[in-house]
Amino acid sequence: MRRRDFMAGSAAVMAMPSISSGAGARVLKMVPQANLTSLDPVWTTVNITRNHGFMVYDTLYGLDANLDPQPQMAAGHQVEDDGRSVTITLRDGLAFHDGQKVLARDAVASLRRWMKRNPYGQKLEAATDELSALDDSRLRFRLKKPFPLLFSALASISNAGFIMPERIAATDPFKQITETTGSGPFRFKPDEFNSGSLVVYERNPAYVPRPDGTPSLTSGPKRVFFDRVEWQIITDSATAAAALQQGEIDWYEQPTPELQTLLKRNRNIAVETIDPAGLTGILRLNHLHPPFDNPDLRRALLPAISQPDFMTAVVGTDPADWHDGVGVFTPGTRMASSVALEPLAGKRDVDLARRLMKEAGYAGGKMRLIGPTDILAPAALTQVAGDLFHRLGFDMNFDLSDWGTVIQRRANREPLDKGGWSALCTSFSSFDFADPAVHPLVRGNGLAGWPGWPTVPRLEELRESWIDAPDLASRQAIAADIQRVTMREVTFIPLGSYNSNTALRRDLSGRVSGFAIFWNLQRT
Repeated sequence: MRRRDFMAGSAAVMAMPSISSGAGARVLKMVPQANLTSLDPVWTTVNITRNHGFMVYDTLYGLDANLDPQPQMAAGHQVEDDGRSVTITLRDGLAFHDGQKVLARDAVASLRRWMKRNPYGQKLEAATDELSALDDSRLRFRLKKPFPLLFSALASISNAGFIMPERIAATDPFKQITETTGSGPFRFKPDEFNSGSLVVYERNPAYVPRPDGTPSLTSGPKRVFFDRVEWQIITDSATAAAALQQGEIDWYEQPTPELQTLLKRNRNIAVETIDPAGLTGILRLNHLHPPFDNPDLRRALLPAISQPDFMTAVVGTDPADWHDGVGVFTPGTRMASSVALEPLAGKRDVDLARRLMKEAGYAGGKMRLIGPTDILAPAALTQVAGDLFHRLGFDMNFDLSDWGTVIQRRANREPLDKGGWSALCTSFSSFDFADPAVHPLVRGNGLAGWPGWPTVPRLEELRESWIDAPDLASRQAIAADIQRVTMREVTFIPLGSYNSNTALRRDLSGRVSGFAIFWNLQRT
């Protein structure tokens, strides 16, 4: 970063009103990782929309930092009929932002929509004979067989089972909702929403936090200490850093590595790891159309993939900030292993990859790499991937845009001449890759799956076996088989794991780790 760019950014924010006096003390201003372009956290897995979802909505169960489910909107549950009947009771005091009481039928409609999109939910739907509202406060699952991980499913974070009014939850799960009404700790302000500039939330005065527990990831009491939260969309990193240093914003979610070094020198700013278990970068290939509908061509890429190259592009050269040798599951978690990772190990060999591409029949067909320019990790990963595809000799269309456009484009299943894509890079939070039930990229369910749409029946069989497995050892063995099949079919390519740091003013305390969480946070 050039000094003149930084100074220009500093000047740009000098005219902004101070947040440290008067009513501003009850306002939190934050620069998020990306622009908010989709308001539907069931329709997309993108992190910025997930964060939006947890501002506005609540879930029946939440996950704590140990990834164990805890009651959230639920007061409790009763399991009967040898595990085939589960009745969940809503706690008192739940109301939507429009003043209507949250009823069991709202939860039923919301879960039915969610089960069509969430990987865990899809499995739960297949195991469910009936999901119904018994009365205003109780809903019941009648299951074909016991589903021991039911509460873990309901506590999923990505594509979470957010509870919406029945009329909104009736929206086709493959179409985006157009109204944002939840029962969560904040209310979305549609009258102030300006995509690319400003997103505003107000404290929900009717929200009743859980009376027990400790705030931990998405579980426990969600106590709100700010009357208003503003997401200021500032795409220029120098301008955002200058605003943080001047006290014009409170929190910069994802500063670049160079700016983190600068911000650490400011005694009024804390630079902290946002997700203690790290995020995993990935390269996803489109299985529907040439050239990557060819499994041999997908495998041909592996000898050229250098995880350190991708990771250093995201967070810099300090090896304490990233890990290579990363497989399908989040490093350090119970399902992680080194099984079948030999193609990603040892000296990287672009020439070998070219020979394998030729043997696979690649003869210069076009491909399109899509990616963003305005969000740190995916943009850096995409640049490295673009350079690699160029060195490998692909006839590549390098198509960059803003992150919101990428989110819309990656849903396009058409061939290249109709706006489709061949490859993309992004990253996922630690809890998204913790096990086969929540992991969206180890699915083989074709068009019902995450963009890229691989059809691999064996992965679906293994995933069902994992969910039904009786103990940890059995699940670890099945997870190893899932990694073998994933690497053989190349449903995605893991690019390494990295620590994502966030920067906020030191007068803020109580931040809950995991992602950009706004409850429990207060100014001291």
